[in-house]
Amino acid sequence: MNKNTEIKKSLAELLELPKDVMLDLPKIILVGQLQVYIENHKGILEYTTTRIRINTKSGVLRITGSNLVIKNIVVEEIIIVGNINNVEFIN
Repeated sequence: MNKNTEIKKSLAELLELPKDVMLDLPKIILVGQLQVYIENHKGILEYTTTRIRINTKSGVLRITGSNLVIKNIVVEEIIIVGNINNVEFIN
């Protein structure tokens, strides 16, 4: 981590601010195996019914499963529905 990121992290902890906002990190909410909600994304890299890869500041987020569909997408959030088997960060 660079010095600027360390300062932001310390400031977020001191002021009790959400780190996802201060550090521009992705916020991922998994609802069972049916839905994934992702905030602070940087774009879609791959989209099929079995695999979706999304770029984030923390790396590439890979979602695998079946019948995957992007239900909603706006500038900084995505909602994916389907039968979700795996959610992971990859290099």
